[in-house]
Order: sequence, then structure tokens, then C-alpha cells
Amino acid sequence: MVEMTIKLIALDMDGTLVNHEGEVSRENEKAIQRAKEKGIHVVLSTGRSLRNCREISDQLGRSSYLITVNGGEIYDHEYNLVDSTPLDRELVKMLWSLKEEHDIYFWSSTTQGIFNTHNPFDQEIDAYDWLKFGFDIKEEEVRKVVMDELMENKKLEITNSSPTNIEINPAGVNKAAALVKVCEWLDLSMEEVMAVGDSMNDIAMIRESGFGVAMGNAQEKVKKAADWVTGIHTDHGVAQAIDRVLTSNEFK
Repeated sequence: MVEMTIKLIALDMDGTLVNHEGEVSRENEKAIQRAKEKGIHVVLSTGRSLRNCREISDQLGRSSYLITVNGGEIYDHEYNLVDSTPLDRELVKMLWSLKEEHDIYFWSSTTQGIFNTHNPFDQEIDAYDWLKFGFDIKEEEVRKVVMDELMENKKLEITNSSPTNIEINPAGVNKAAALVKVCEWLDLSMEEVMAVGDSMNDIAMIRESGFGVAMGNAQEKVKKAADWVTGIHTDHGVAQAIDRVLTSNEFK
């Protein structure tokens, strides 16, 4: 039995909480409700923007906070924005130049909306408030060239949410940093957090939480960083992790 007292559970969404159809299984939903009934905060910590996760947040019942765009924005239980870290427009211009140079698929989150190669923005870059920028690059050689260039820029936080994509936030913006803020507001420590995820944008919160859990379908680096590996996301791995914590809490 792992000895721990968990008071906050942070859950990634894609590849973790939701299945291939983007739905939360009844098993996962019931486990979340069991945790809430025990007084545990359950916080979604996602790379998605608010508009792309609010429906699931409502379905699960509002929590104390909601972390979006990899920590770029944090909302309270009434969806009031309480923290935001924008991506500098000059950095976005550089990222756009990379996109043009390599002719690669891009996607982005701004406070004005979500844009990508199929739904491009129609004004100048300076007209938007940028939160996150990303690429999806199937060609491994091209992805390496782009990644190498990005990694040289110390103003950027580079992660991914799948093996072929690259997610870019301002330096220092990640899910772990956002969870530290949430813990301060709730008078908790990171030792009292269980963080669950599957990709590189989850690795910081998995490493820095008291109990870091990787999904069975997680990238190998994420599994190596975790304290424990649960089931895959299509086999209710989140529910398995929550039940392990609830059992451990009861024996404390």
C-alpha cells in the first residue's frame, strides 16, 4: 500500500480522462464523484482551451479551479479567469515564420478564438492575444529540425500532447506551475496532489506532485517520470488511479 494523503487530483484530458470519442466513461465519472464525496478537489489540467473543455467540466460538476492551455489560463469554479500568461506576439511571429518555412500544419489558442491551418486567422498577428501555438509534423526529420530550433529559444516552454505534435507556451508556463498556484490558493502542498497524464505536457506536474501517475498508453518518458503506471485511457485508467488513492487515504 502506498502511503499518502491526497487532497487534490489533477487530470489531463486527451489520452487520459477521455476516450477516443472524446467522452468520459461512466467508470471514470463515478470515480471522480467518489473522490469529491471524500472532500478531494478534482481539477482538470488540460492543453485545451476553456471552450473545448467546458462541456466536460460541467458534466463532471464544477471544481475549485480549471487549468487550461497547459497552464496558460486558470479559471475558478464559476469560470472566472483568475490567472493568464500570454505568449508574446514577437514570438508568435517567429513561430509563424517557422510554419511558413517548413510548410507545416499549425494550430493555436488565442483569447479571440482557436485557429489552425484549416481555420486560419484573418487579421495581423498583433490583433490577437496569443496563449499557445503548436505544430503537428508527421515527418520525423522535419519535426526534429523544428524542435531543435525551438529548444534554443529560452523564452519558450516546449512540450507535446502526442508524439507528432509540438506545443509552445511562454517559458515557465506549464501544468505544474499552474498547480502550484492552485495549491497556494487552496492552502495545500504539491505533496498532497496526485497528477495523472500521458504526454510531455503532463510530465512536469507528474514529477512535481506527491503521487505522479502515467497512463498505460503514456509516452515512455512520462512513464519513467511517474511513481506509478495505471491502465490505459480506454480501460478507465483514471478510475483505477483514483480508487488506489481513495483506498490509501482511508488507511492513513
